[in-house]
Amino acid sequence: MGSPDKRKQSLYFPEDMLQEIQAEATRQDRSLSWIVQRAWSAARATIGKIPGTADRRPTAAAPKAAKEA
Repeated sequence: MGSPDKRKQSLYFPEDMLQEIQAEATRQDRSLSWIVQRAWSAARATIGKIPGTADRRPTAAAPKAAKEA
């Protein structure tokens, strides 16, 4: 098998979330990257069920134009 794709990507997390990920990485003696990759693998199916912005239907009817007298 060929070498894995090792493209670099910057990801930004809220400070408290990053601290939780760092604590878990330390607990498991793993890298942050490893933790995030495993989290994505575990959550992929659930996240795939979340509708995208293009999938959303309007929740309220558009206001009708005022009738002219």
